[in-house]
Amino acid sequence: MQQSPNPPPMPGRAIVKGAFVLGAAAVVSKLLGTMQKIPLQNVAGDSVFGIYNAVYPLYTLILFLATAGFPVAVSRFVAEESARGSARGARGVLRMALVLSAATGLACFILLYFGAGMLASWIGDRQTEAALRSVSFALFFVPLMATLRGYFQGLGDMAPTGVSQVAEQLIRVAVMVVLLIILAQAGAPDADIAAGATLGSAAGALAGLLVMCGYWISHRKKEGRRQTDDSDTRRTGSAERVGYRRFVAYALPICLGSIVLPMLTLADTFTVPRLLMQSGLSNAEAMARFGLYNHGLPLVQLVAMIVSSMSVALVPAISEARARGALAEVRGSASASLRLTWLIGLAASAGMAVTAIPLNVMFYKDAAGYVTMMILACTTVFSVVQIVSGAILQGMGAERATAYHLLAAAAIKVGLNLWLVPRWGIEGAAVSAVAAYAAAAGLNLLRLSRIRLISLSWRDYAVKPLLSTAVMAIVTAAVLFAVDRILLHALPEFSYRGRQTVVALVSVMCGASVFGVMLFRTGAVSANELAAVPKLGAKLLPVLRKWRILQ
Repeated sequence: MQQSPNPPPMPGRAIVKGAFVLGAAAVVSKLLGTMQKIPLQNVAGDSVFGIYNAVYPLYTLILFLATAGFPVAVSRFVAEESARGSARGARGVLRMALVLSAATGLACFILLYFGAGMLASWIGDRQTEAALRSVSFALFFVPLMATLRGYFQGLGDMAPTGVSQVAEQLIRVAVMVVLLIILAQAGAPDADIAAGATLGSAAGALAGLLVMCGYWISHRKKEGRRQTDDSDTRRTGSAERVGYRRFVAYALPICLGSIVLPMLTLADTFTVPRLLMQSGLSNAEAMARFGLYNHGLPLVQLVAMIVSSMSVALVPAISEARARGALAEVRGSASASLRLTWLIGLAASAGMAVTAIPLNVMFYKDAAGYVTMMILACTTVFSVVQIVSGAILQGMGAERATAYHLLAAAAIKVGLNLWLVPRWGIEGAAVSAVAAYAAAAGLNLLRLSRIRLISLSWRDYAVKPLLSTAVMAIVTAAVLFAVDRILLHALPEFSYRGRQTVVALVSVMCGASVFGVMLFRTGAVSANELAAVPKLGAKLLPVLRKWRILQ
């Protein structure tokens, strides 16, 4: 494909469209990845659920270390070569990155597969060994897939990444569920069932890689086989411009920074099961308790996923405004984003805490571990604030600060686990999670306040939102009790899980409606702020004023 020597830069609309494609794909793929844990627990039980949740964070950490920097580095250098009109140079970057990614993937596979026994002993449960070996096969495919994604992102084409993400998660979940059913019905041991579940990651990664290879073949056909579009001088120059050393020097800091967040989750893997066993529980009992601890995490992660997808456009928007010197615009975007996130997080935390019992029964068949879920619900608000405040810091070029803050939070998590888990069990682990995420969010906000990017109003961030949250919690609890009593007397033969599912859904909907009304009635959200929301604001304002919800 003939390229002009100086192609025009990607217009803003194309950038926004690309961010939307990636954001939409992230929502779908993360939704599939998060909600897959529910059938895993329902089919296999809490012991297998515990093994899975002990293994997966470790796999994620190694995966991030092996791949996180490649898509970003490849996209940057491919974009540079494309801007110079060098299609051959862009392909050279890809070839170099594929060699490096294949080597790191192989090295990490060897580390995880042959070190599974040692890692399982560190976790404190030999049952995790088979699952660690099973999930290690994904490392053959994910680095290559990530590199190809970076190539197309560098060309400004986000569709291949989005499609491969969805395909990866679909196949991963499908294979996991099929193997779960087969192994559970065959009466396989918990360790083998968990290994079957983690094998879905390898199948999904292979599917994602095949999708990317299909896009690459199609791209090469469209590009044609013109080998004369670059001169020999340009070909040599592209190799000198990038090179392995420069590529690794750019990708390595991104890899190291990206592993900090998985470390926060990994802190539980290496401390909670072992501390529970030291308290007198057997291996199986400790893993079952660890599975109960993880009941609330998919819901917390779901809210965090939605908020993180909302922040996709925040980093480039703030970076662009900062480059133009429009500090007032940056402050406005940062304050509005944080305030919206705070309100969503408060509502989600309170709603999840109040409805912990029916939600637990709806998703996991019984109410076991509901106290832990109530405590973990409080991490939601701090988690989403940490995500958005971290995105703002990245937009301001302070990405290292976010990594340091998360590293401090991981240290707090480990320290509090060592102190609280022997005393309170999994409830102690939940309390330490709340403290860790609160610390990460607080440090981010402190940094933003110090650089005078945000100004936190006690009235706008505490009094009005907390009043709205309190009213919502009271109404939700009342609706929960009333609906449960009504169904119990009106439909006495209705199953317990079915009744609690209806209770959970009705209570959540009523609570969300009350919270929205209270935000307007207390003035926590003004008419001007609502009017600023594109399309939605103009439609809602007349309705809210008609019903005298908003003046």
